[in-house]
Amino acid sequence: MSEDNDRFGPGAYLTPEEAKEFHKYFMSSFIGFTVVAVLAHVMVWVWRPWF
Repeated sequence: MSEDNDRFGPGAYLTPEEAKEFHKYFMSSFIGFTVVAVLAHVMVWVWRPWF
C-alpha cells in the first residue's frame, strides 16, 4: 500500500507524471480531431453551402 502514496485522491490510478503525459496526448489528439472536423466542414461548405 505504500506505493499508492504518490497518487491523488480516492480512485486515482495515475501518478501526477502519468496524468500530465496522458493529458498531453489527449489534448493533442483532441486538437487534431477538431482540425480535421473543421476542415471537413469547410470543404463541404465550399462544395454545397447549406444556407
